[in-house]
Amino acid sequence: MNESAIKSSNLNALVNSIEGIEVITDLELVRKLSQDYHTFSPILVTQLADKVADIVIRPANEQEVIKVAAACSKYRIPVTVRGAGTGNYGQCVPLHGGVVLDTSKMQDIIWVKPGVARVQAGVKLAALDKQAQKLGWEMRMAPSTYRTASIAGFVAGGSGGIGSIRYGLLGDRGNLLALKVITMEEEPRILELRGDEVQKVTHAWGINGIITEVELPLGAAYPWAEVIVTFPDFMSAVRFGKDLASADGLIKKEVGIFASPIPQYFTALRKYIPEGKHAALLMIAEPSLELLSGLVKQYKGDITFKKSAQEATKGLHLAEYTWNHTTLHARTADPSVTYLQSIFPNDNLQTIEHMYRHFGDEVMMHLEFIRANGALASPGLQLVRYTTEKRLKEIIRYHEDHGVFIANPHSYLIEEGWKRAIDPEHLKFKQMVDPYGLMNPGKSKTLNQS
Repeated sequence: MNESAIKSSNLNALVNSIEGIEVITDLELVRKLSQDYHTFSPILVTQLADKVADIVIRPANEQEVIKVAAACSKYRIPVTVRGAGTGNYGQCVPLHGGVVLDTSKMQDIIWVKPGVARVQAGVKLAALDKQAQKLGWEMRMAPSTYRTASIAGFVAGGSGGIGSIRYGLLGDRGNLLALKVITMEEEPRILELRGDEVQKVTHAWGINGIITEVELPLGAAYPWAEVIVTFPDFMSAVRFGKDLASADGLIKKEVGIFASPIPQYFTALRKYIPEGKHAALLMIAEPSLELLSGLVKQYKGDITFKKSAQEATKGLHLAEYTWNHTTLHARTADPSVTYLQSIFPNDNLQTIEHMYRHFGDEVMMHLEFIRANGALASPGLQLVRYTTEKRLKEIIRYHEDHGVFIANPHSYLIEEGWKRAIDPEHLKFKQMVDPYGLMNPGKSKTLNQS
């Protein structure tokens, strides 16, 4: 029997063995659910153009996940786990067909207590926030896709976001408490990982087990005001952002800095950001607003937009112009625009200014101030006017030659993103939970070479 016939036979046997669990075979829907926002990268668009699952399976609960894991292991069918598909690296794009395991039906908020919550994998971040806020708490951090992103997808593919200025990155110790993981074996096991053990699964793009539950700490919910500040000079905006980010007594949730002409891509905000001006988009606790004015004046800025916390519950939300939503807005206006993800060295202001002046409008500067491992950082999500793959590689190389770490969003390999190497202990864990190498195969350079 040839390989395609074996595959077809195994898929039929798989479907027959999981009767009662939702299976999607419609070609258009399967193709749609095999994609994510890797389309931000013209390189990944080409590389992943023909990558599609054979079927999509939507389990409704943990027992159905176990049944699917057992059947896929028995018939040696690859599994790519999908949350809401809001990732940018092709994390949930199946390189070798098989099954996309869609966790979107697993939306139970198991419990919320003061300072902590336990939820199923498919819970939307906004839904958890809404529930937690009734008790005076909220998620510590979330990507700009928080309305649609799911919690397990964020854990498996994300790194930080709105709120990271206060609480650091998702991988920083203490920002995740526990994960429940199902192994890919013919007799799947249920593993409860707690404390530092969760790092064996976080930001691993679903190669180290199927996450079914997440337990995470919450932060105190503040009344968040939204503010836009404009500046005539880009580096004044950057220095303002750094001083605001460094002021621990001023409570903030978002400090994003945008060089002109990026704000011109924000159609709904244009009347607040004159052409040629550079902007800071902020989320600040209302009790800190009084002292913000003095800092703005110090750097010759102008507050052009201010919403109270109550007003900010309606209409546009500044959070959805930050982080990778910035890229989304830019690409809506100009689909040729792509982006980089950069970590600047400790002399970040000097290097940031050099890159800003060296590339001009070819690489438009977008910074997000955060804390990482207790220290202030200002990673960049610069917009790039894309011309050729060769030129993009030259831009990346120039950054790296000047000490800038590039988490390359134009590669689907884990080791070319935030992780340059996979911890040997994590590889041992991978071998234990996925002995047949069925989970999201092809996404790790290390595993591809083994």
